[in-house]
Amino acid sequence: MKGARWLLLALGMLGAAAHADERDLWMFAQWAGDHQTRPFRQMLVDARLYGVVPIHQLLRSASDWRLCRASPFAVPPVSNWPAVRATLSLLKVLDQQGILRQFEVVSAYRDPGLNRCAGGALGSAHTRAFAVDILLPAWADPNPLCRFWQQSGPAWNMGLGRYPSGRIHIDTAGYRTWGDDGRSGSSFCARPS
Repeated sequence: MKGARWLLLALGMLGAAAHADERDLWMFAQWAGDHQTRPFRQMLVDARLYGVVPIHQLLRSASDWRLCRASPFAVPPVSNWPAVRATLSLLKVLDQQGILRQFEVVSAYRDPGLNRCAGGALGSAHTRAFAVDILLPAWADPNPLCRFWQQSGPAWNMGLGRYPSGRIHIDTAGYRTWGDDGRSGSSFCARPS
């Protein structure tokens, strides 16, 4: 009974806010009922990374999941879990430094077939490592994120890009940046001189 009340309260709070993605707690609860997420959750707890990103957002697959007739959520393969920990550790540091406090993850792990269907890059970090595509609130300034990438990106092996939709891609699969056209020449953040 206590869990049901919590879920209703959480759903009510979510209903009051505007969301960038329709995949909410209710949809996640329906999906998770048929999928084994406990080992993944335990890995996050053991790494002290559980809650860095709400689990229903962390397991969102590509936004085009319906168009591609795929699952709205996906647990990354165990072989990807070290990369999950690396990327979540980066997000945790960005939060602790006040650089990335409010955001919504709209896409994380994608199996290769879904990634192809959704128009993802061949060898995308979403499939081979771990990446998140996020949306920031309209009022948020992305410049502190760029400064962090310029100063600390090499140490984190941080990839940072921006898409025409306004989504921002973050991973720990290689120090690089790109802009709205997907090319490094139109970089979202200029390389330090």
